Amino acid sequence: MRKLALFLVVSVLVAGCANTGLRELRSTSKGPDEFGIQPVTPLQQPDSFSALPTPTPGGSNRTDRNAIAEGMQAFGGSLGDPNGPVPASDGALVQHASRLGVSGNIRETLAETDAEFRRRKARFTQYRIVPVDRYHQAYRREALDAQAERARWQRAGARTPSAPPLQ
Repeated sequence: MRKLALFLVVSVLVAGCANTGLRELRSTSKGPDEFGIQPVTPLQQPDSFSALPTPTPGGSNRTDRNAIAEGMQAFGGSLGDPNGPVPASDGALVQHASRLGVSGNIRETLAETDAEFRRRKARFTQYRIVPVDRYHQAYRREALDAQAERARWQRAGARTPSAPPLQ
């Protein structure tokens, strides 16, 4: 009986030692992944089969959708060169956003800071009996409470026409 109890305790302890980090994303559903299914545009017969481009294995085809381009178009933007110059229409916005200075390596700095934060928060996450998504627990203090912010701005007299609805 003692051996069986010891075996069960050791099994539970060893099973909880998987260190998958803060974000545990696994589907428990037996069905298809609804986010993996992409709608495509309807197939169309070309005017001339000889004018079709050469197939590119692993590349895109004419019926593939480009979610980034569709999103940019929906918000009134255009998908230009991300490393190109800032359009003249956005000059005032960029000038205002950079009025207090611009750090050239902000992405690297933020990535290092966040990696260190996640390393500290994930120190004891490899020891757990059941799988838990610890992301929201770790970033709880970093999150904004939409209702509290709305109330704070309204108390200050600011107009909040697009405030989140009360829950």
